Amino acid sequence: MAENDEQRGEQCVRTEKELPVLFGNFTSKESWDHFFAARGAGDFSEWYADWPQLQTLLRNHLSFPPSAPPPEELSILVPACGNSRLSEHLYDDGFRNITNVDFSREVISAMLKRNLKERPGMRGRVMDMTDMQFASGTVDAIIDKGGLDALMEPNIDPRLGTIYLSEAKRLLKAGGKYICLTLAESHVLGLLFRKFRFGWKVSLHAVAQEPSSGTTKQRVFMFVAEKYILTVVSQISFMDECSVESHGNQVRELFEALERENTVRAEYSNGTDTWHSLNDLNQGVQGNIGVLEPGRAVNLFLGETGVSRFFYSGLLLDAHPLPIPFSDQYHVLFLYSMQMFQNLLVSTTRPWVLVRGQNTARLLIVVLDANHNVLANEIENDIFRLIKQLAPGDDIENANVGITHADIRYKQKKTLYKVTSTLTGPIAIDDVIYFNTPGDIPNTYDKSKDYIFRRLRFGRTEVFAQSEALLSTQVQNKKVQAKKGKMRMVESQPSDSQEASRGDMKVDHKYVRSGLIKGMISGLLLFSIHSKRTTSAGRLVKTVIIGLGAGLLPMCMRNYVPTLKIEVVESDPVVLNVAKEYFSFEEDDGLKVHITDAMKFVKERANSDGEGNNSSKIDVLIIEVDSSDSSSGLISPEAEFVEEPFLLAAKDSLSDKGLLIVKFITCYTGVRAAVYSNFEKVFSNLFCLHADKGFNELIFALKDSPFIGEEELAQACEALRRSLEHNSGYWVKQALVDSKKIEPLRKSC
Repeated sequence: MAENDEQRGEQCVRTEKELPVLFGNFTSKESWDHFFAARGAGDFSEWYADWPQLQTLLRNHLSFPPSAPPPEELSILVPACGNSRLSEHLYDDGFRNITNVDFSREVISAMLKRNLKERPGMRGRVMDMTDMQFASGTVDAIIDKGGLDALMEPNIDPRLGTIYLSEAKRLLKAGGKYICLTLAESHVLGLLFRKFRFGWKVSLHAVAQEPSSGTTKQRVFMFVAEKYILTVVSQISFMDECSVESHGNQVRELFEALERENTVRAEYSNGTDTWHSLNDLNQGVQGNIGVLEPGRAVNLFLGETGVSRFFYSGLLLDAHPLPIPFSDQYHVLFLYSMQMFQNLLVSTTRPWVLVRGQNTARLLIVVLDANHNVLANEIENDIFRLIKQLAPGDDIENANVGITHADIRYKQKKTLYKVTSTLTGPIAIDDVIYFNTPGDIPNTYDKSKDYIFRRLRFGRTEVFAQSEALLSTQVQNKKVQAKKGKMRMVESQPSDSQEASRGDMKVDHKYVRSGLIKGMISGLLLFSIHSKRTTSAGRLVKTVIIGLGAGLLPMCMRNYVPTLKIEVVESDPVVLNVAKEYFSFEEDDGLKVHITDAMKFVKERANSDGEGNNSSKIDVLIIEVDSSDSSSGLISPEAEFVEEPFLLAAKDSLSDKGLLIVKFITCYTGVRAAVYSNFEKVFSNLFCLHADKGFNELIFALKDSPFIGEEELAQACEALRRSLEHNSGYWVKQALVDSKKIEPLRKSC
């Protein structure tokens, strides 16, 4: 192939000195346009490896089951294609349905001109690889030759790699493959491992090395992730011999990272529930699926490589008999909340409440997350053949299947605003009215009336995480002057008002639905009382919250605990604007927001000096961010916030007797045990509080504090009660109740 290229007068760029970094950084469109324009349409660059070293590996991994399209029809996406000839080689090898993406107009234009006659089916799009405008679940394979490595350069925003991989995962069909050619540097490999845990089959391959190949002297690897079943976490296989002796530190570090990751995966897989495929059920592993069996509950996954666009998680329930006839024999409920679905999985009673509510003999609950970001009729068309096979009775082809797409809690929903952020992705603001008014509405409200709740939804977050606030005409946003000294809690009630239009309503920051926020404040008060921090220090408590969301937590804490000096770390300025515009979030002298990377912020505080009031160390550090990736096995927080490197940095960022609070949500026993183990390696005093009926959890970690047992906790609870005995408001009562639920962290906590 190289000889043919030379005969056509093309020049392959092979020298390191000609890489585009000389023209600027790797994420600058102008730098790349300059680079490609300077070389013209005839030049090409092959980073890492040439076609002869890749051909066999790529052919093997682009071999799909017979049910999948033939090679010439496989949908292949090549992001950050540059002026590599990889796509052209693939096209000549029989893969004709190829789309190349690059944000350089120069390179796409040159590629299309070059292939106009020889490869008329070759397509190119000028597009940012972190924001690709293709429908979800439409790509069979993504082949990334150095694109992720370029995004993960040390001087580039580290969030770009995460955003790009989220896009890649969204685009892949069920059974689709992400194929990444990489130098496997530690920060790149760490991101790949985290982003492809639950729901992916992963393998790693060493690419054959030729003396003249590529622009780099380092060994090149091929990382392959196949989209699989969300509930499964598997070991990473390393398929090739690659000796440490001949490749030195690069390969040694890779082997060490691979061993660590497989250890994590082994821990995560412990205690996971059994999930069944449609084929399992048809073979009778749960009895005769065609016959109703009252009380039967089956966790199952639906979808098939080459047949469906998506994989789906579901829960099949056969109802207990009722005194009245069922209105349906079989009903399918599409649930638009991964968090609610996982809450159902860990409960013994809630699923059956849903069954009774639907009045059906068999209920199939199918959860949809942000990967299923398509129209409802597209979902039904994709899955209908599969769900019909679960209908009770002998004549499944003619069975009646009731279908509901619902967020079952709401009587009314109105979307006020939508925006797409480069960092966070789609963001939506909804006003909703519940069928049943929540029971924890303050007594000052008339509970017989409908109340409007304002929700913040993050579309890219695969669990559809949300903040929710009560709108009211009774709001009295009165700032409480913070005073140095003893930690205290302030209770103030909203004033009465006449009925008003929705435009006159404001967020009531005195009311918070989340039991986690209430638990955070309870824990903060309890451990502050125990350590006698503010009583002896005589200063404001320096509090840092990672993750702004709608701003409900910092506003609530400012109102109820005015002795805090709060800083919020948020990566996305768009989120800050939304919080201010739609959730009445306000900054002041005691509440500031930093738009920066959370990891960077915490590490800087960990390395800071100073003492007393001049110290930038943190008294209370709160991690209140949800996971953007269900494959981590976590709903909250992001995986990196519960791994040992961050926990060590967090500990170093805390002042003496400082407190770390982490919102922690997972439904996987193995993940919970692994996270507990990480905390125990770093902190000796650990506590937990289960909130929101036990599904959500708070972990409290104290730095450099003497051992606190159950007796010491009970004494602290009594001290907290005495400190609040002159305040009888609702929040005070709730804080005292929650403080008594905090217990030492155990494996079974």
